[in-house]
Amino acid sequence: MIVMGIVLLYALWTLRIEPAPSAGPVVSVNAGPTSLTAEMIPLVSGDEPIVEVFTKVGCPVCHVIPGIPGANGQVGPPLTLGVTGVQRLADPTYRGRASTVHEYVVESVVDPAAFVVPGYPERTMPVWYGAKLSALALEKIAEYLEHQTGNVPAK
Repeated sequence: MIVMGIVLLYALWTLRIEPAPSAGPVVSVNAGPTSLTAEMIPLVSGDEPIVEVFTKVGCPVCHVIPGIPGANGQVGPPLTLGVTGVQRLADPTYRGRASTVHEYVVESVVDPAAFVVPGYPERTMPVWYGAKLSALALEKIAEYLEHQTGNVPAK
């Protein structure tokens, strides 16, 4: 009897059907058609020219960004990270995880609360930017900003 049980368990184990790896969310057949929502669509793909990436995302509204027309915002700090990036990483109040200016730019978009530049208001940078930028767009932004050394008055 025990032997038959073991044989049966072995047979069931060898014949088990494993679900195929999921390529995305499981959609119920009865759920009806799915539709895209604004939250699912990135603001930019990253294939756009850098000026268009910054403009479509809205960075110029709050930041001064050298080389970007109309980027004269005063709410957020100037984005001259080629000069200020290393200083920000060395700031004693910095609690983020970035070790390079490039990583700092990415972190500042994805987790803006990781470091707020002294003299600027907290909780001003939208927390949803990280979810609304494609990875390529975020890399393009970081690549551009880590080299900006424009003459912008410090606050």
